[in-house]
Amino acid sequence: MKVIVLGAGVIGVTTAWYLAKLGHEVEVIDRQPAAGLETSFANAGQVSPGYSTPWAAPGLPVKALKWMLGRHSPLVIRPEALDMAMLRWIGGLLLNCNEHDYDINKSRMLRIAEYSRDCLTALRDETGITYDDRQKGLIQLFRTDTQIGHASEDMRLLSDSGIPHDLFTVDQILEREPGLKGARALLKGGLYLPGDESGDAHMFTQRLAQKAEELGVTFRYETTIEAIDASADTILGVRTSEGRLTADAYVLALGSYSPQILRPLGIRLPVYPVKGYSLTLPVTDEDRAPVSTVNDETFKVAITRLGDRIRIGGTAELTGFDLRLSPDRRETLELSFSELYGGGDLSQATYWAGLRPNTPDGTPIVGPSKKFGNLWLNTGHGTLGWTMAAGSGRILADQIHGRKPNIPVLDLSVDRYVRAFA
Repeated sequence: MKVIVLGAGVIGVTTAWYLAKLGHEVEVIDRQPAAGLETSFANAGQVSPGYSTPWAAPGLPVKALKWMLGRHSPLVIRPEALDMAMLRWIGGLLLNCNEHDYDINKSRMLRIAEYSRDCLTALRDETGITYDDRQKGLIQLFRTDTQIGHASEDMRLLSDSGIPHDLFTVDQILEREPGLKGARALLKGGLYLPGDESGDAHMFTQRLAQKAEELGVTFRYETTIEAIDASADTILGVRTSEGRLTADAYVLALGSYSPQILRPLGIRLPVYPVKGYSLTLPVTDEDRAPVSTVNDETFKVAITRLGDRIRIGGTAELTGFDLRLSPDRRETLELSFSELYGGGDLSQATYWAGLRPNTPDGTPIVGPSKKFGNLWLNTGHGTLGWTMAAGSGRILADQIHGRKPNIPVLDLSVDRYVRAFA
């Protein structure tokens, strides 16, 4: 079967890889000159199944109002970008801010994230691929007793899902992350997730794309996707800047841009871009640098070691598709890093912003499109695209191939958003 994959980010490339491994003829289309140059380019670098948590949580509306009053808020809403798409997405988010939906959403996020980590491990063993990866766990850092108290619910769900975790004292944190010793007075404790990993998603995506090419996958870079042609129930082809392309099946893996390409087909996909920022800087002092990866719960900032570099990522900004770099957001990233570590040269940092494709319930949309028999969706992974990429790609390849996936997947499909279709 010939399959066209729309999008060469980490989601599209992993999907193409697994399809090629199953013997399919695969073609990947992307507007960029190489793989992994948009949202996959400079994310936080965390493969964090244990930290897979929906934003839609009990108490979020009150927290969000308090956050937005602060100078270093982890959440920013730009009023000038307010439109119906943002309002619908916020409305869907608020509907999920209750204990019942939170438990359901987090449980299925943990399921796909854990499976994805296992798929990534197998892929790494099979190919020998490296990407400044480390398998040293993650620590969620708490600066207040209130934060520790709120973690108890997440620990219950982690236990229910069989995911190893420990509530660390400050001494236990410093044993694993000695670079935090200068921040001892700021810390109250931490949630340790030994199964979490880290690595450079951009490096991984580009190297896996090379290996996919060796399997026969064709990559059409610098090719703009203009529209999808369809009949009542079948995709007929893709119009691009390089002409019309056809296949037996089509995979949509365009992240935040997925709704734009589907809207003319009568599909309203509940995915909205949430802008995130990162800094990448060289390590200058090993004694004050991270060993693995930590999440600063106060500022919602991730700090990750990638080889001889440090990646600082975080913040959430609702501003449509605006990719301009905000000085205020950079200040927040720098503050979190300076208070905790400091062993990197911020003056040499590369500042970047990308758009995370978020669903209202936090779970990605992986599976058949419902309306068209040969259109498949792999999008909406939010902040966890890197974490869920290998598993999502494997699941979708299995489904297209007609093989039963290794985990339950019905609740990952767009069917849970039936009312979102126009």
